[in-house]
Amino acid sequence: MCGRFSLRTPVPDLAELFEADPSRLGDRGARFNVAPTDEVIALRRGAAGRELVSLRWGLIPHWAEDPASLPLMINARSESLETRRAFRDLVIDRRCAILADGFYEWRKEGGLKQPYFIRRRDREPMALAGLWDVWPGPNGPIPSCTIVTTDANELLEPLHGRMPVILEGEGAQMWLDLDISEHTMEPLQPFDAETLEVFAVSRRVNGVAADDAACAKPWSAPIREAAGWRERPAVGDTPPDQLGFF
Repeated sequence: MCGRFSLRTPVPDLAELFEADPSRLGDRGARFNVAPTDEVIALRRGAAGRELVSLRWGLIPHWAEDPASLPLMINARSESLETRRAFRDLVIDRRCAILADGFYEWRKEGGLKQPYFIRRRDREPMALAGLWDVWPGPNGPIPSCTIVTTDANELLEPLHGRMPVILEGEGAQMWLDLDISEHTMEPLQPFDAETLEVFAVSRRVNGVAADDAACAKPWSAPIREAAGWRERPAVGDTPPDQLGFF
């Protein structure tokens, strides 16, 4: 799954990299601990081409009578997109990508939940496949989104059985730019493990109030292949008097 992520890349750089119009976004500072219900930057197809927009993370379907009665839909399983009511119509013409520099996942080690940060080895931003909708709320419309997940690749499987769908190249074009077809779902596959790296980070990221560079600071050497998990010391076994350092 994907429950937290970071985005430090400035908006002008995102606009250039993804060839998108940023005019609908205001100034945005770096984020190191984006959490559900936060505003996120999404890439989608607009009337004049690709555009960057702000969306609430946690999908609220347009047909919802009371969002509080629904689960917080921050993730959508790729296998359910064409059958689940909240997603099936959005696949037709409300596909997007949520932009991130990397995302967090947790692993139980020594009785503690140890956070890890996953990023591209080349440090380029990621485009995470998503869906968006607009709920016509009583105080004004709320545009929102969810991140699409798929099976984890061999590098991330020891962390969690799921991972966000990471788009690039032809797959990104299929998901973002083209009308729906028999090929639309093809990019929703595990990302190449050889392109990613993982490292342990401070447990301060567990709290949503923490949002600074220390959240994503490496606390271990990067893991770049599945065998690296066998060599990883159990951070959770750190003596109790040292836990404050994490």
